[in-house]
Amino acid sequence: MRNAESPSIPVTARAHPSFAEALRFWLKLGFISFGGPAGQIAVMHAELVDKRRWIGEQRFLHALNYCMLLPGPEAQQLAIYVGWLLHRTWGGIAAGTLFVLPSACLIWLLSVIYVSLGHVSWVAAAFGGLKPAVLAIVLGAVLRIGRKALKNEVLWAVAGLAFVGIYYFALPFPLIVFGAAAVGLIGGQLWREKFVVVTGHGANSSQATNLSDDDGTPAHAKPSLARAARVGA
Repeated sequence: MRNAESPSIPVTARAHPSFAEALRFWLKLGFISFGGPAGQIAVMHAELVDKRRWIGEQRFLHALNYCMLLPGPEAQQLAIYVGWLLHRTWGGIAAGTLFVLPSACLIWLLSVIYVSLGHVSWVAAAFGGLKPAVLAIVLGAVLRIGRKALKNEVLWAVAGLAFVGIYYFALPFPLIVFGAAAVGLIGGQLWREKFVVVTGHGANSSQATNLSDDDGTPAHAKPSLARAARVGA
């Protein structure tokens, strides 16, 4: 008796966002990305992956991993990378600029208020009340991204050991990173089902993603020696 094939899930087409649409989003992100890098990354994940579906889950997490290894602000680097993937050079420039410009203006405004009125009791109380709220935002962001990136108890254990090494033993950050990479390299060979957990985002969804994990690299993102020399120059 032949097994009946499971019905395929129809995929709804998703139009590529226009540059103006992306510009509005990056401007909005500059005003709502509270909580430092953790909060900013969580907001980008919620908006870009879950809500707008401009980029696939694994593509976003892979980009985040690379940006964490680079010197500088990883959240802004991630925004620049996604903006570049969506709309090439001008997309990256717009994402990077609007990521920090509204925040810089807000910080300037808050600084003026704090310097001018920081001695007033109710103003000092308001700033004090922000501390636990910001902490809650950061904690929620860490848990949100952690649940997406850490798929099983083994990966959670590696994350826990990394935290212990940083917080209690003050191990150098490069040692933590290369140690985790070595554990992943060995684990991928000996315990593949626990370490190789990358799955496509677009293939299992009934709604299409612009930059799906199952799609190839966009034409403008494919590396070449000539392009590297041109950009370097």
